[in-house]
Amino acid sequence: MNGQGTGREAMRIAIIGPTHPYKGGVAQHTTELAHRLAVRGHGVRIESWSAQYPARLYPGQQYVSSPELEPFPATSYPLSWRRPDSWIRLGRRLRREADAVIIVVVAPVQAPAYLSVLAGLRPAGTGGLAGPRSSGYRPVALALCHNVLPHERRAMDELLVRAVLRRSTGVLVHAPAEACRARSLTRRPVSVATMAPHLWTASGTAGVAGVAGDTRGRAGGVHPAGGADGSRRKLLFFGLVRPYKGLDVLLRALATGPPDVHLTVAGEFWGGTGHTRALVTELGLGHRVDLRPGYVAAADVPALFAAADALVLPYRSGTATQNVDLAYLHGVPVVATRVATFTEAVRDGVDGLLVAPRDPASLAAALYRLYEPGVLDVLRAGIVPPDADGAWERYLTTVTDALCPAGTGRAAVGDGAVMGDGAVMGDGVIMGDKGAS
Repeated sequence: MNGQGTGREAMRIAIIGPTHPYKGGVAQHTTELAHRLAVRGHGVRIESWSAQYPARLYPGQQYVSSPELEPFPATSYPLSWRRPDSWIRLGRRLRREADAVIIVVVAPVQAPAYLSVLAGLRPAGTGGLAGPRSSGYRPVALALCHNVLPHERRAMDELLVRAVLRRSTGVLVHAPAEACRARSLTRRPVSVATMAPHLWTASGTAGVAGVAGDTRGRAGGVHPAGGADGSRRKLLFFGLVRPYKGLDVLLRALATGPPDVHLTVAGEFWGGTGHTRALVTELGLGHRVDLRPGYVAAADVPALFAAADALVLPYRSGTATQNVDLAYLHGVPVVATRVATFTEAVRDGVDGLLVAPRDPASLAAALYRLYEPGVLDVLRAGIVPPDADGAWERYLTTVTDALCPAGTGRAAVGDGAVMGDGAVMGDGVIMGDKGAS
């Protein structure tokens, strides 16, 4: 069986990574990747975590009760950080059942588990990467890195990630700078694919296999009139708050920028709100900054963007984010720093404004410019809603190319090939909506 329009033989693909009930962008991306690969005709299965890591390593909310995307039906939860035996057991099972394995690399703390899975994929007494099943076959193993290394790193992180990348068949990253970082850690082939949008709408049926379409307007792209220039004099900082995202830079810019502009900060705070609240008080911004700590449910996202004149992304550094696409989905311009992929995603003066990173004065000047007469109207008119389907077609082509290196000797999969069904955790426990601790 061939994937639709791809000219490639269908594969049995296992994706190892977070999915519902885990929350956030990585879980959404894993889920939509599975849906889209299945639409192409591949037999896909998600192998996820019943317990991803100890709660003390992630201080925020890990689970959501309502799915943020349509759950992928062929999903199991065999992995647990508490059960090292589950790691090698999954690898051995996938050696029999899969032609290709995509390992979603999220955090170095998961490296021991992934190294065990990779060891299980390798037949005993062989060291080859892949070949015919009769001569020590091993499924192709692609490390899909959302971030090659964490933004805030610890001493062992590089060593752990290097071990995973060197034992994989290949590596996939989402930005050229990340490709350079990956190539410094491994000689395996490194592919670059611009991250495709995995966006949600008010209905929660984000983007899966083309469901979203053009949701501008339905999801908040039509802005009610605010002031005389159509503005509400309100900005939005959205998502997980971590030091590299530069919220403190934005607060300092707000203090010296237009005096009547307000800011909503909506998202989980990495390490608590204490430092941010102290800075807001120090800068005299208490009446202009609305802190809304906590994970933002998908149903609450459209209202946040509908109330904002612009989304501000004052990152010090970064790799890739969905927030630019999310803003454009809702018809909201973006003010961002010239880091990561922002220089390609935001067209300065067309659908947003670009500023120097780590520079409150530059950002304050951009805020003044944003509220000059007519500027918001120009930026809103320049927004092109994201083409999710086109972006995913390009993304999937890169993924499948990376899964088909020369000489793998993989046998073709027959029509209707699947790798089991149901959503069952290790030890046969059904995964409930609340997730596992």
